[in-house]
Amino acid sequence: MTKTVSIGKQDFASLREQNSFYIDKTDLIRAWWESQDDITLITRPRRFGKTLNMDMLKCFFSNQYADRGDLFEGLSIWSEEKWRGLQGTYPVLFLSFAAVKADQLSEVKKQINMQIARLYEEHRYLLDGNLLSENEKAMYRNVSMYMEDAESSFSINLLCQYLYRYYGKKVIVLLDEYDTPMQEAYVHGYWDTFTSFLRSLFNATFKSNPYLERAVLTGITRVSKQSIFSDLNNLNVITTTSDEYATYFGFTEQEVFQALEEFGLADKKELVKQWYDGFTFGNHTDIYNPWSITNYLDKKKIGAYWAATSSNTLINSLIQQSATDMKEKMEILLQEKEILVTFDEQIVFEQLQQDKNAIWSLLLASGYLKVLEVEQRGILLEPWYHLKITNLETLGMFTGMFKSWFSASDCNYNAFVQALLQGNLKEMNVYMNDVAQVTFSSFDTGRHPSGKAQPERFYHGFVLGLLAELREQYVLKSNRESGYGRYDVMLIPRDFTEQAYVLEFKVHDPEEEESLQETVQAALMQIQEKQYDAELLELHIKPEQIHHYGFAFEGKTVLIGGR
Repeated sequence: MTKTVSIGKQDFASLREQNSFYIDKTDLIRAWWESQDDITLITRPRRFGKTLNMDMLKCFFSNQYADRGDLFEGLSIWSEEKWRGLQGTYPVLFLSFAAVKADQLSEVKKQINMQIARLYEEHRYLLDGNLLSENEKAMYRNVSMYMEDAESSFSINLLCQYLYRYYGKKVIVLLDEYDTPMQEAYVHGYWDTFTSFLRSLFNATFKSNPYLERAVLTGITRVSKQSIFSDLNNLNVITTTSDEYATYFGFTEQEVFQALEEFGLADKKELVKQWYDGFTFGNHTDIYNPWSITNYLDKKKIGAYWAATSSNTLINSLIQQSATDMKEKMEILLQEKEILVTFDEQIVFEQLQQDKNAIWSLLLASGYLKVLEVEQRGILLEPWYHLKITNLETLGMFTGMFKSWFSASDCNYNAFVQALLQGNLKEMNVYMNDVAQVTFSSFDTGRHPSGKAQPERFYHGFVLGLLAELREQYVLKSNRESGYGRYDVMLIPRDFTEQAYVLEFKVHDPEEEESLQETVQAALMQIQEKQYDAELLELHIKPEQIHHYGFAFEGKTVLIGGR
């Protein structure tokens, strides 16, 4: 009998009790315990089973589940006696920062304190008898959402001490989605003060804690050690490029194909592979997104399930305001080709706006890009990453993001595109100026040294919008060689009997041109003199099918001419 697919269930015990669909990941228990690492940080994209696996660890090790070996019967970990003897033998503290989100520092601290206070409530039996002194009992009762930072910092450390006294065993600490509040802190502008608070909490919990047996932290990003882990020298960091634990988060191709057969969907393997495969962890390829797979098994219908679970606000903003070379690389990625970049896998949030390569680390950690290969160059073995968009689902996410840049209610981007295809210069000018007025500042970081930088950022954002809008009808190329120079934009019809377009962009230079009209003519002349049509003519597209447009910018004013 086919099992029921329970969407979004992260409670391991409930999943097993209800005999719901589950892919066995209990070998993670064996691999982690045998590693003997004190503190393990595992980063994986969102919705990749991190919370379910952490809950599984809790159910296996926690003495609160000492009599629940039935939860693991029939699973891989239960096949050996030594593991059956380990189940339910440790005090375990499990926290999650997944819901810790607020636009103010004070609120985030309260939310973290509430998580800690919940742990204290779960172990309130420690107040019985003489295990704690009267002073310790007073401190215990003082733990609340309103406690001071000093109390927060040492609260988990103290609870570990109390549990050690009670059980005679050190404590396992599990912290899920540790970096969620950090992204909030960066976006809302309280990064420095928050990381100082978190550093104190982490140091007391994971560094200067003699009552800690082991710990696991999970998250999406590897936040720089200098930010919050500066004093932790016993931290084993597992990123998406690490081989350790590679198959325990996400589904392998074998697991997916077996599930498709079980649910009568064996004939959909290639379609599912195109949409949901593509994640690479370490040297393990063909890892599938479990959120989309379980949704597909449940609904039996292809959809952007994983991509729809996040607003991508931070990534959207960073790409939109990024330098032109970043947008040029996004153009290459959107055409399903690979790029080669170097970056530090650690996320230094405060450098995201300044370091042009930092965003690649964020995109990789978030699962939007996959690593095809890592080269090591130079005497320092600097890593260079071959990256590509992960799969069709993430390609659709990027396409929707770039379209959204021009989706303001008073932005006539779609009307402009239609006017361009129809050769209506009058409407093109009207609509393009509307688009520029609405969106121009969105592509500006305010740090450019000259007035030329802003039009360039806008131009490359515009190109990404065209790519997203017209990819079904045209092959769009930008900044490519043709004839005797490099054109700005070329729209090559997939059907060679249709019209083709060459676009050249120029910022008005008052020292060389008296008017925007002259700038337009200079752009059109460049198309002709540099023979940019050469690439189209080689494809046997007739000269009469080719349209030239010159775009002249002066501030937010745009003038377009054509021939």
